[in-house]
Amino acid sequence: MTQKKPEISKGIDWLVVWLYIILVSIGILSIFAATYREGDPILQSFLSFKTDYSRQLLFFGIGGVLAVFILLTDSKFFTATANLWYAFGMILLLLVFPFHTQVKGTQSIIRFGAFQLQPAELCKVFVNLALAKYLSRVETDFSKTRSQLIAAAIALAPAVISIMQHETGLALVYFSFFLVMFREGLPAGVLIIGFSLAVLVVATLLMEPNTLAIILTAVAALAIYLLRRQIKRRRRLLFLIMGIWFVCVGIQRFAVPYIFDNVLQPYQVKRIYDTIGKDYIPKDAREALEIEQTSGTKKKDDGDYNVKQSKIAIGSGGLSGKGLLKGTQTRYEFVPEQRTDFIFCTIGEGFGFIGSTVLMGIYFLLLMRIITIAERQRSVFSRCYAYGVASVMFFHIAINICMTVGLAPVIGIPLPFISYGGTALLTFTVLLFIMIRLDADRQMVLR
Repeated sequence: MTQKKPEISKGIDWLVVWLYIILVSIGILSIFAATYREGDPILQSFLSFKTDYSRQLLFFGIGGVLAVFILLTDSKFFTATANLWYAFGMILLLLVFPFHTQVKGTQSIIRFGAFQLQPAELCKVFVNLALAKYLSRVETDFSKTRSQLIAAAIALAPAVISIMQHETGLALVYFSFFLVMFREGLPAGVLIIGFSLAVLVVATLLMEPNTLAIILTAVAALAIYLLRRQIKRRRRLLFLIMGIWFVCVGIQRFAVPYIFDNVLQPYQVKRIYDTIGKDYIPKDAREALEIEQTSGTKKKDDGDYNVKQSKIAIGSGGLSGKGLLKGTQTRYEFVPEQRTDFIFCTIGEGFGFIGSTVLMGIYFLLLMRIITIAERQRSVFSRCYAYGVASVMFFHIAINICMTVGLAPVIGIPLPFISYGGTALLTFTVLLFIMIRLDADRQMVLR
């Protein structure tokens, strides 16, 4: 008789579950602190599902149902259907083009009545499943370039479509899957090249073009001089150095300006320049800003203004914070998007340095626990999937917090489990609980 009972609790990592519940609860409380209107009956407003915090509570309930459903599902189901889910996600992304609703500059949202769906957010789960499936195949030799390119294509295909939908922020998240590939044997040189390209882009923005070109040329000449003996024996080394110099100068002189003038949106360009402290703005961005100013657009749309107000809010919280519902910057809407992208400043103002540190401590504990779960897996699929969860969450947490304190451009990605948004909360819930289900089955096998 006992064998017929659902064994939903068997093998479950309850520490991860409790950390999830704590983070979502903090999120609902923070949204409440940022959007509650004085005089509204608290209980009634929570049950009305008309306020942001009540809707987030509703999505928490839906997420709980999905979590239970996932925990009752055989983990083999996710392995068997990984590619089907990926195909479904790509179809959803393509459906955005004819059926999208433009919201705050992005064209990546499909609206169903009062509900909105952002496939680019949801596809993180599908990409994680498909990438884990591919890397776990017996016939996949990840030491070969062909396999590495296929894995990169799986991760970056949704990113390319997201950029076409003016959703650059979420597109960047898909690059976090390269950390999974690195764990599975991707050469460190690939990550070094990626980091070097990022440094080159920043240098292109900070330095005068001719000066940077001269520096790159000098570095190439110095490399040729220092390696002159090896070059005499291996002529290919000279061509390699010259090729790297040619690519770097091409990126600096042509690729970066083209991307900033034709790919990125004017407000995105301005936010990047604001982050690095540069007053220079490309011509297209200057024209767009002039149009906004003459049309009476509110200053709140200025990315630099957002960050300044966020810093003021976090700084005004001091050591222990002003208390719940007592934050002036967030309560009076000086900080735009304080319930979504800038939710961290609500916590910083209301609960101060101590509250912010506690939140980051919870995140750190969750990430460390996920990595521990990943390393104890017996199957490659489960390990890759768990590392994918850790990579995506780390990227979101690091970029969002750095964004609110001015250390990263404002690219509009949510803080996991905290920021308001049904699609984001459900995506992170599904992402996390599939990992918990995979881990639970591992523990049952060990028994």
